[in-house]
Amino acid sequence: MVHEITHQVEDRRTASSWPLWQVLASVVREGHLRARDCRGEVRVFGDREGKPLAVRFVTGKVQRAFLTDPQLGFAEGWMDGDIEIESGTLYELLALFAKNLTRKDFPLWMRAGDKYRRLTRFARQWNDTISARRNVKRHYDLPGALYELFLDKDRQYSCAYFEKGDEPLDEAQIAKKRHIAKKLCLAPRQRVLDIGCGWGGLALHLARERGARVVGVTLSEEQEAYARKRIEAGEAGAGAVDVRLTDYRSIDEKFDRIVSVGMFEHVGVPNYRAFFRKVEDCLEDDGVALLHTIGRLSGPGHTNAFIAKYIFPGGYIPSLSEIVPSVEKSGLLITDVEVLRLHYADTLAIWRQNFERNRSKATAMLSERFCRMWEYYLAGCEVSFRYYDLCVFQIQLAKRIETVPTTRAYLCP
Repeated sequence: MVHEITHQVEDRRTASSWPLWQVLASVVREGHLRARDCRGEVRVFGDREGKPLAVRFVTGKVQRAFLTDPQLGFAEGWMDGDIEIESGTLYELLALFAKNLTRKDFPLWMRAGDKYRRLTRFARQWNDTISARRNVKRHYDLPGALYELFLDKDRQYSCAYFEKGDEPLDEAQIAKKRHIAKKLCLAPRQRVLDIGCGWGGLALHLARERGARVVGVTLSEEQEAYARKRIEAGEAGAGAVDVRLTDYRSIDEKFDRIVSVGMFEHVGVPNYRAFFRKVEDCLEDDGVALLHTIGRLSGPGHTNAFIAKYIFPGGYIPSLSEIVPSVEKSGLLITDVEVLRLHYADTLAIWRQNFERNRSKATAMLSERFCRMWEYYLAGCEVSFRYYDLCVFQIQLAKRIETVPTTRAYLCP
């Protein structure tokens, strides 16, 4: 009751919703969206084709936040319950916005915000050893049981590889690990450095399936502890895998193979030269490295404000044009580049559905606001891979031009 009275008082003080209507009219030109403002006024936007969706802005405060900073304002409004979906789902609503915004004719106020974030992006990506550890702790040191609610059995927290397109998540994640192993051209007993090894699944796979001796490094205490339990349980054989709680920059050893999956997004453009110099320094002369990273297809950009604040602080998704110059200056050669399109969208769709099925467990473990944040994260990321310019790059590297085969026949079953 108090909550309702507070809203009524605020609503009477709220200025006209004209700016909100103007913005929605300029953005939503396709699809069918019914919007209700904080005073109950309803307007319809789009060409009224497709499934009707309905959203309610509960307070004047959230309307102003949305107008001031749409990326962050809408997300926080959802997290706080000040934005309600009256018809449809969160994913469908975000997809509707995404389909319209792919036209690139953003309103001036949105372009200004994007320009500011682009100009200041390097400052938020510095990621020295101290900030890198702090940023990793924010996301990867959440309770491990949370990740069991939506990931596969091996806790692969990166893009799966759907060879057939409709296989179960566990099968697609195994296919991803096998695909990576082939690109590494692994032979038994070779030493492998896994930069950003997560919960140890890939390291254990390479040791168990390909006979490699793997050193995995992570900055997450939760991941390191979980990986050690798997090692101690004998999943890969005695001495085959060693997981260390350390920054990759502290490694001073030589390896036959180096792999990094889903970690490069936390490096930041200012540190790319140092990253590839470290890879070059640690790689044997006849070695092979593979970088698996989320990438942008349409050139440099900036990190979404919601993602930067709540999910991956310090994170940035690079374009090839940002990666290649640092590789060229490192002494490494790019021997193959593969672009995985839509594989991550399909992966995230399964993660999102798994989380929805287990939402009550997540709420009991953490909080309602956290679960709403996580829903927004999974749905928003799936939308970004399905309708925007995000993909996954697999970049194979070597020191010698003759190290890897000259055709891709070796990748075939």
